[in-house]
Amino acid sequence: MRTGHRGSRGPLGRFFEHARADTIVLLVSCLIFLPLALSPPHLMDDVDAVQAQIARNMLQSGDWVTARLNGIAYLEKSPLIYWVMAVSYKVFGVHDWAARLPLALINIALCWVTARFALWAFGRKAAIYSGTILATCIGIFLFTRILIPDAALTLTIALALWAMLRLLDAEEQRPTRWFFILYISLACGLLLKGLIAAVFPVVIGGIYLAITRQTSLRELVRRLRPLSGLAIVLVIAAPWHILATLRNPPYFDWTMHSSPGEYHGFFWFYFLNEHLFRFLNMRYPRDYNTVPRLWFWLLHFVWLFPWSLTLPLAFRQSYRANDRAGRTRLLSLVWILFVLCFFTLSTTQEYYSLPIYPALAMLLGSQLATRERYPKFARIALGSVLAFCLAAVVFLLGYTAKLPTPGDISVALTQNPNLYTLSLGHMSDLTLRAFAYLRLPLVLAGCALLIGVVGLFRARRTGAIVAVLAVTMLIFIQAARQALITFDPYLGSYQLAEALESSPPGQLIEGDAYYAFSATFFYTNRTALLWNGRSANLEYGSYAPDARQVFIGDAELKNLWLRPQQTYLLVYGTDMPHLTNLLEKRFRVVATSGGNYLLANQ
Repeated sequence: MRTGHRGSRGPLGRFFEHARADTIVLLVSCLIFLPLALSPPHLMDDVDAVQAQIARNMLQSGDWVTARLNGIAYLEKSPLIYWVMAVSYKVFGVHDWAARLPLALINIALCWVTARFALWAFGRKAAIYSGTILATCIGIFLFTRILIPDAALTLTIALALWAMLRLLDAEEQRPTRWFFILYISLACGLLLKGLIAAVFPVVIGGIYLAITRQTSLRELVRRLRPLSGLAIVLVIAAPWHILATLRNPPYFDWTMHSSPGEYHGFFWFYFLNEHLFRFLNMRYPRDYNTVPRLWFWLLHFVWLFPWSLTLPLAFRQSYRANDRAGRTRLLSLVWILFVLCFFTLSTTQEYYSLPIYPALAMLLGSQLATRERYPKFARIALGSVLAFCLAAVVFLLGYTAKLPTPGDISVALTQNPNLYTLSLGHMSDLTLRAFAYLRLPLVLAGCALLIGVVGLFRARRTGAIVAVLAVTMLIFIQAARQALITFDPYLGSYQLAEALESSPPGQLIEGDAYYAFSATFFYTNRTALLWNGRSANLEYGSYAPDARQVFIGDAELKNLWLRPQQTYLLVYGTDMPHLTNLLEKRFRVVATSGGNYLLANQ
C-alpha cells in the first residue's frame, strides 16, 4: 500500500493526474514523432524515398494529377499524401525531414483526435490513457517510420466514425460542424488510399446502426444528410479521379485479368487491378507478400506492446448502447472486428490493420480509467517480460563487448530477399554479431527497460504506471531511431548518393528496379536507365504508349559501358560476379555502402 502511494504521488503521477488531457497527449506524441521526422536516419530505399521523390516530381513538373517516377507514370496510388509533402517542400525546401514532417504531424493529430474522441465518450482519464497508448505502442512507430499514407487514412476513418456518433447524439449542439467533418474526412480518405477509405467507415457505421437500431431510417437520413454529404465528397474527390482517367487513356476498360505486358489506362489499373484484384490476390505485378492469417491476428499483441497484456481485459466491458460510453465501445468493437475480418479474407501486410489502433486504444483507455490500480496480473507479467528483455540486452552488450566493428553493419548481416516484400522482412537479417554495431541503441534500450522494470514493481496506481510506461517507450523508441541510423547504409543508399554527387557528371544506370536505390535518386534528383529493372511498380506504366524507354538488358548495358562517355552504375553486391563477367572487369569502384556499389567505366 505504501509503495503504491509513493508511486502515485511522484512527479510523473501528479502530472498525469492534474494536467489537461490535450496537454499530456500532445506532449507525449510530439516527443515521440517529431524527433523521428527532424533527425536522421536518411530516407530508406524502397517506398520511403519513392514517396518523397514522387512529391518532388509533382512540385517540379507542375503535374499534380499523374504521379511519375523516372519518367514513368505511377498510377496505383491516390495523390493526397504526395500533395501534402509537395506543399511541405514548397514551404521548407526539398529535404528528407520536410518529406517526413507532414506524416509526423498527422501522427500527432491522430493521437490527439483519439484522445478527444475518448474524452467525449469516457472522460478525462480515458482520454489521457487512450492518446498515450496510441502514441507509445510499438506498432504506431513501426508502421509510420516510412512515408506511407496509412496513418493519415486511420485519422480520416477515426474522424468519420466519431462524426457519425456526434451526429446521432441527440445532445449534439454543433451538428453542422460534424456534418462537414464526416464527409470531408471521407473525401480526404478517398484521396489518400482509394475506395477502402470510404468502405471502412460506411460499412462499420452500417453494421453499428443495424445492431443498435438507434433511430428510424427517416431520422437517420435527417441527421446524416447522405445526399448532401455525397455531393461534398464528389466535389472534393471526383476531380482528381476524372482528370487522371482523361490524362491516362483508355478511359474505361473492363478486362477481368491482370497479366504482364498489357496496358489498359488509369481507370483499369487503379480501380480493378489495385482495388479488386489486390483484394482477390490476383494483382499483377505482385509487389507484396502476405502474412499468414493466424499471425496477422496474434501479432497485435506485439504491435500493442507494452499495453497488449491488458488487451483481454479491455474487451470485458459493457457494450450496451444505452449511453455515450456504451455506444462508443460497441462501435469500437465493430470497427476492430470488421477491419481484421476484411483483411483476413484478403491479402495482409502487417500494417494493414493500422486503422483499428484508435479503437483498440480507446477500449484499453476506457477500461484502465475504471481502475484505481493497474491490473495486477498484467503489471507482473509485463514487468517480467521487460526484465527478461533487460537481461537479453545485458547479455548482448557483454557478448559483443570485444567484437570488432569493421565497415558498416551490412558485413554482419545475412540476407533473406524472399522476405523483403513483408514490411518487416529485414528483421530476419539480424545476427548476434550485428549487435556489436548497436551498442548505443542497446544501452538506451537497457535504460528504458530498467525504468520500466523498476516502475512496474514499485508503483501500483494506474496513472503512475501509465506514466512509467510512457517514459519507458519514449526512451525505447529513441533507441530504435538510433538503431535505424546504424542500419542507414544497409537500408538506404545515401552514402552512394554523396559519392555520385561529388563525381564528374555522367550517364547513370541502376541495376534492378527503381526501388532498389530510390534514396540515391532522391538525394541526387537524377533519373537513370534501369538495367534488368522492368518489374514491380513501374512495370505497368512502362507499357503506356508515351512511356520513356529507360529499361535495358545485358547487351545494352555492355554497349553503353564500353563507349567513351562517363557512365555510372548502381548495383547490388550480389550482382558483382555476373557484372565481372559481363563487363570483363572494366569498371572502377567509386564507392561501396551497405554491401552495394557505385561503379564507373573510367
